[in-house]
Amino acid sequence: MRRTSIGVLLVLALLATGAGFLLDHVLTVMGRVTFTPSLLLPLLLLLIAAAALSVAWPVRASVRSGARIDPFRATRAVTLARASSLLGAIMAGFGAGLLVFLLSRPVDPPVGSTVAMLALIGSAIVLAIAALVAEQFCTLPKDPDDSEPRDRAGDPGPAELGGGH
Repeated sequence: MRRTSIGVLLVLALLATGAGFLLDHVLTVMGRVTFTPSLLLPLLLLLIAAAALSVAWPVRASVRSGARIDPFRATRAVTLARASSLLGAIMAGFGAGLLVFLLSRPVDPPVGSTVAMLALIGSAIVLAIAALVAEQFCTLPKDPDDSEPRDRAGDPGPAELGGGH
């Protein structure tokens, strides 16, 4: 499994920026109030970041100590980390799109809306960084046997396992 690419995160953030800007534009054209995220959303994103790090930490500890860990636990940790990094990029971009629209208006934006969007962007960036760190925690060290060709003499083939026809 390859690590999450920074390029993918940037593309998602750019697409989400456009979506956030477009959402506020459509709401304004329809005569409705622009979208302002709740101040609880940044707290939720920070809790997800803490959860991703706390789930990945035992995997890191077992990799460093050489202890065996349940592969499903490690898979869950890396999956949570990858999903969290994608969510962080999307939410940061979405918040940036909302903020750009708000600041591009001829009237001064309300301070509460600006603070909410800045908090959303900041916590989403923290989430993305924490998730990338958590994903790094789940990286296995390079296996020295991978560089040498394997001796296939002792390995049972498909026919020996009963799989040959």
